Amino acid sequence: MLSRTRTFAIQGVDAVPVDVEIDIHRGLPSFSLVGLPDAAVRESRERVRAAIVNSGFDFPLTRITASLAPADLRKAGPGFDLAIAAAILRASKQVEGPELEGWWFAGELALDGSVRGLSGVLAMAERAARAEPGEPSGIAAAAANFGEAGLVGGLRIAALRR
Repeated sequence: MLSRTRTFAIQGVDAVPVDVEIDIHRGLPSFSLVGLPDAAVRESRERVRAAIVNSGFDFPLTRITASLAPADLRKAGPGFDLAIAAAILRASKQVEGPELEGWWFAGELALDGSVRGLSGVLAMAERAARAEPGEPSGIAAAAANFGEAGLVGGLRIAALRR
């Protein structure tokens, strides 16, 4: 099963859109992450796995490939966790519906499933507010970033704690 969510990579002071694509299919259990991730992004595999389980969901015991595109853009930091987890839950049919399509996801996950704030959310919110046709029109981020994201007018914001 294939699922996609959207997030941002911070490049200098700009937020650059990133597609998070998850493919889940039969095979030996594994979790691969591709698309030029740095060490913190590669470590997201363990944070995402623990956060999903500790939030009461099942982590798929199958072959999971996570692709962060565009592949030639360096991805740094833990801010991809929330988008990866949301795409896994959707691909594994634990969360269904088109609701995830309308949101950019930005957040680090703690092992207990809580969502931690990030730096750079203002740039992400500004870019989200300039959504192009077919792009999400809201940002789902940590409650700790609500004030920062709220500085941008005309943007739907979901302040997440868990």
